[in-house]
Amino acid sequence: MADPSPDADADLMLCVKQGGPGASDAFAQLVTRWKQPVMAFVFRTLPDPDEAEDLAQGVFVQLWRTAGRYQPTARFSTFLFTLARNLCLNEVRRRKRHPAESLDEGLPEDESHPARQVADRNITSADVAVENSELHAKVSEALADLPEKQRTALILCREGELSYEEIAAILETSVPATKSLIHRAREVLKARLKPYLRTGEWSNS
Repeated sequence: MADPSPDADADLMLCVKQGGPGASDAFAQLVTRWKQPVMAFVFRTLPDPDEAEDLAQGVFVQLWRTAGRYQPTARFSTFLFTLARNLCLNEVRRRKRHPAESLDEGLPEDESHPARQVADRNITSADVAVENSELHAKVSEALADLPEKQRTALILCREGELSYEEIAAILETSVPATKSLIHRAREVLKARLKPYLRTGEWSNS
């Protein structure tokens, strides 16, 4: 996870923004710190391991591309997960329009592209422990059925370990509304999973 210092990641991102010989190293540090939370968030949002890995790479490629307009007006995690959420939403829309296309088309073709190199090196499915149990599948299915804002708020709270304030900023809503979204999402999941945990049977209702 991120360094306890609230400015550590912002400082690294500012180094990336400035360019120069230290930019790639700073970017690599950001990827190392945040690859697992981003991968977990993307996988929970788009539960396909191969596609989630590609999309997680895409998040960091986009982070590199947008470095020039980065402003440390909020925590770095807010900036990063806003990018991740937007890319996930775009991918869901793209799938509805063009279900057969590959996510690879959105990544830089140039293998020497700095962001592609760092992302390929640091994000692999082996880096993130993904449970393959039936329960994990049922949790993913229940999450997928939640409204997008409820799902995103809960995932950011659980997987990204973000504060209510950060989640509210990402969702562009208030802190009370964010707490309500997370509470409702937890209640829905609890109701969906309780019968399964008790009986081993799954209801799609």
